Amino acid sequence: MSLVLLAGTSNPPLAEAIASCLGLSLAEREATRFPDGEMHIEIRASVRGCDVYLLQSAGPPVEENLFQLLLLADACRRAGAARLTGIVPYLGYARQDRRATGREPVGARLIADLMGAGGLHRIVAVDLHSAALEGIFGMPLEHLTAVPLLGEKLRNDLGDDAVIVAPDLGATKLAERYARLLRLPVAFVHKRRLSGERVTVRGVTGEVRDRTPLIIDDMVTTGGTVEAAVGALLEAGCRPEMTVAATHGLFVGPATDRLRPLPVKRILTTDSVALPDTGSLPHQRASLAPLLADVVSRLHGDRSLSDLIAHA
Repeated sequence: MSLVLLAGTSNPPLAEAIASCLGLSLAEREATRFPDGEMHIEIRASVRGCDVYLLQSAGPPVEENLFQLLLLADACRRAGAARLTGIVPYLGYARQDRRATGREPVGARLIADLMGAGGLHRIVAVDLHSAALEGIFGMPLEHLTAVPLLGEKLRNDLGDDAVIVAPDLGATKLAERYARLLRLPVAFVHKRRLSGERVTVRGVTGEVRDRTPLIIDDMVTTGGTVEAAVGALLEAGCRPEMTVAATHGLFVGPATDRLRPLPVKRILTTDSVALPDTGSLPHQRASLAPLLADVVSRLHGDRSLSDLIAHA
């Protein structure tokens, strides 16, 4: 069964980098719009009987990128692809995995159902907001982690006084993975979310006084969580030379303005989404291309992913 890489328009540099790592070229496709705004996808290469990998991150604009993935999958299915795997480094709607107030949709479940209806046989994602999301999907969901990649990029810059900080209780298990890799202690910020952009902090658990914090999270969106964590850490007496590491750097809304004044010397993310405009922020990126290329190679060869999976 031939291997075919087909990319959407969400993150061309990452797709090209994955193809380069595998020594392959991306299959040709055309993505246009009708005059009324509807998307139109046409695949310009044969995928009949092939093992097809759709490279499409579901970052902003989330609905557009997700729907384009569905159109790509449906086009491949109708063209006779034998197997369809979605390589979706950032999976939009993953945070909507339950109803918080009662009269809400479970957005993650709806996306899972749509992906199944589109013909996808498997999804590969990186550092989901909740590992429990695997139970929502009817098809296999391979949940990878970028913690080893980011940890190695950070290791040489961390001193003996460093401490891993989870900015909320939801990041606890992620913090523990960093702590095991970097052999550092962990502290936790007690956060309560007021809205999509506003949070409040009630205190810090763990020893951070006179230590240099490494604030970790699965994503940086509006910067509100990081801003609140930095304020709480400074109040608790930590050193004002902080590092932030997150798998997904969305940097939307007021993120840049919020983060710029903070005593953060480095913000490290992956390239799971297209490069956002981070202005003068000390933002660096580590590429997921080698990891995702390895995953494609292993899946195509029916080999294990156990050492790449984000275990709880």
